[in-house]
Amino acid sequence: MSDPKLPSPDEIQKRLAEMLRSAFQDKSTPDTATPQTSGHDDYLTPKTQKEISPLSQFHYTPRQIKAHLDRFVIRQDEAKKILSIAVCDHYHHARAVANNQMPCSKGSQEYTKQNVLLIGPTGVGKTYLVKHIADLIGVPFVKADATKFSETGYVGGDVDDLVRELVDRAGGDISLAEIGIIFLDEIDKIAGSQGHSGRDVSGRGVQTTLLKLMEETEVPLKNPADMQAQIQAVMEMQRGRHLHKETINTRHILFIVSGAFEGLNRIVRRRCQKSHIGFGANAVSIDLEASLLHATTTRDLVEYGFEPEFIGRLPVRSICHPLEVDDLFSIMKHSEGSIIRQYERAFHAYGIAVHFEDAALREIACLAIQEKTGARGLLTTLEKLLRDFKYELPDSGIESFTVNASFVKDSSFYLTQLLQTGSAQKELTMKAVATEFLRHFSEQHGVQLEISELALIKLVQRALTEGISMLDLCEKLFKDYQFGLHLIQKGKPGAKLILQETAIDDPEGYLSELVVQSYRTD
Repeated sequence: MSDPKLPSPDEIQKRLAEMLRSAFQDKSTPDTATPQTSGHDDYLTPKTQKEISPLSQFHYTPRQIKAHLDRFVIRQDEAKKILSIAVCDHYHHARAVANNQMPCSKGSQEYTKQNVLLIGPTGVGKTYLVKHIADLIGVPFVKADATKFSETGYVGGDVDDLVRELVDRAGGDISLAEIGIIFLDEIDKIAGSQGHSGRDVSGRGVQTTLLKLMEETEVPLKNPADMQAQIQAVMEMQRGRHLHKETINTRHILFIVSGAFEGLNRIVRRRCQKSHIGFGANAVSIDLEASLLHATTTRDLVEYGFEPEFIGRLPVRSICHPLEVDDLFSIMKHSEGSIIRQYERAFHAYGIAVHFEDAALREIACLAIQEKTGARGLLTTLEKLLRDFKYELPDSGIESFTVNASFVKDSSFYLTQLLQTGSAQKELTMKAVATEFLRHFSEQHGVQLEISELALIKLVQRALTEGISMLDLCEKLFKDYQFGLHLIQKGKPGAKLILQETAIDDPEGYLSELVVQSYRTD
């Protein structure tokens, strides 16, 4: 049996476009003179340079940017200084170009972008630094791991998508996206195989595709490989909508890349030793890993597996130092973005106040440093420490607790003690709610209703067993009691009724029996 004749790809695309047009095209004739400017199509409206508020308002100095970063990131003073200078140079130049303040001669407008390379272990604040810079300036910020991209874009992601994501983060404003910041982490993972057996050779292809982005290029607003985006573009054209700009220019997009660069120190050490073989060899002494990395050159990075052209697009380089116990303590104690604030808010949502003593913070820092993940180790440590407290304490009767050094060393014992205290406190609170309910009930209905201690205990037990609040339980049990009480007290004005245990198990039966007894007495 012969295969049926299949339509060509062009025919398939044509038929699909016709089907979508007939299904979704507006019945009315579109007004081609007025471009669509609502919803996701806001970027279709051209914007003047004066509307780029982040650039027009950028008048920061490096010292001001570093002072802002000091509020959120502990240590890394060198990285803060280098980043602050690079950011100021970059955006002052972009502002001058936008305001047509550059001299007319072509040569005077030459400017080498100060894209930045951050080298340092995980969890030292690299991403945090860049994020807070973007927040301060007011530009869109995109973060991605370099490992997700491939040379062709068919496996993994397309590097051009980073630029398109800036447009999304800018709410469709292309002009704003064109001054955004793209942060690529784990850039060391795309180093080629030269000098490092087992490295991914395809990483060199990703480096090549990143070159044009980091310098200057035009990126299509629609991904050519995205069929849905292409269909949407066709539909917009058929509806009479005309894109003001179909590409995004990367000239003023600042690229910052980072990585741990494990093994780079060995390359630097080997080069330093070779350069001092023989004369003066004994005078060379580089002991600290950070000191070795500070001596990193372009030659070392090329030997690590990067293309010279790629490294050349990253002229600004900085080393981030590993964090120590004192640094982790300072992060929790002084940083405005302290993770301690996160846990305080988490318990506050349950009506529980938590206080952390300094001695406890230092114990937590000592535990976190063992995770070897920098500041991220704080979250791991705190989650292990307080996970059960988040689960057990809500609705336990506990309204506050203190995390001290003993707490950190034996949190299970502390939780048991808290739950016992909370249980007693919760019962007292529930008893108070029940007593207040009966007092208000008596005043509202002109009766005298009280409850015995044994009945009160049983009422608390029932509320706990049924998982219902004391107020809801009282309203449920005694909602119709005023009618029976009026019958009982009709012949005995001012008579007081004290509820007993049986009233909790069967309130209606208990009240009916009292009514019957009152009539028998009469």
